[in-house]
Amino acid sequence: MSQHAASALVLICYNSQLEMQKILLYYKFAPLADPEAVRLWQHTLCEQLNLKGRILISPKGINGTVGGDLEDVKAYAKATKQYVPFKGIEFKWSDGSRDDFPKLSVKVRDETVTFGLPDIDVDEKGVVNGGKRIKPNELDDFMTKNPDAILFDGRNNYESAIGKFKNAVTPDVNHFRELPNELDKPEYEALKDKQIITYCTGGIRCETLTALMKQKGFKDVYQLHGGIVKYGEAKKDDGLWQGKCFVFDKRMNVAFSDRSKDIGTCSQCQVSTSNYANCAYMPCNNLVLICSKCSSTTETCSAACAERLVLSSERIA
Repeated sequence: MSQHAASALVLICYNSQLEMQKILLYYKFAPLADPEAVRLWQHTLCEQLNLKGRILISPKGINGTVGGDLEDVKAYAKATKQYVPFKGIEFKWSDGSRDDFPKLSVKVRDETVTFGLPDIDVDEKGVVNGGKRIKPNELDDFMTKNPDAILFDGRNNYESAIGKFKNAVTPDVNHFRELPNELDKPEYEALKDKQIITYCTGGIRCETLTALMKQKGFKDVYQLHGGIVKYGEAKKDDGLWQGKCFVFDKRMNVAFSDRSKDIGTCSQCQVSTSNYANCAYMPCNNLVLICSKCSSTTETCSAACAERLVLSSERIA
């Protein structure tokens, strides 16, 4: 083999390795007697496999997203499933790489998903007294047979701005922890006697949300099992989903097919977009929905931040 051919082969193999990187999204509600020991084990495991991402451990389970080479990600999934409390954990796979995450972060928190509700119990089967589950490939038929049923978005408003299910209720909240108070508003009272199907990115938030809704008097509550990600795998853009799925890494959003549409609106020119940028006033750092044409390094999320940015620039000058 010539030196040129050998170099070409090395390059092909190198590119193939880059193309074979994957991202895992997963969670598992389960009682953990020693979350700190689990944190140390997970951190060591990820470092050994050269994975990056974010993992939260709590006394009630694990919630994570990690990325890396395909074989390393497979090894991580296998090792994690072998831990008895995490038996049966379901992983959602998507295209991406460790470079979509700036670093590896494995932390212990009071809650697996930040909700501010320590009274929601879990056992080895998941959230206690949670909602019934609907599989992704069952959702469209369920909505056809139950036209009065309500799809309820368990995510933040900036997530639903670029993607949601058709005719879904999308609460105007900036953070998941705002939902307990949001559900106490009078406008949700009329929904308590209807069939409610909650959904979120991967399933963890809506599984917690179903228990909360039942506590607050919603009588017939379901959750989309596996969340938007699993629905997108099953239906692509041929079902009830509209737009793109927001994700919390450098990708910012995921399309389920080349027919995915932009349903968000640019804050400047009102054109359709799914592109987010951070507010230029760094102490704020909120997300701004703005198309690539209008995007600039001085874009702010509000008039107040624009004024603060000008004042801070004047001080520096």
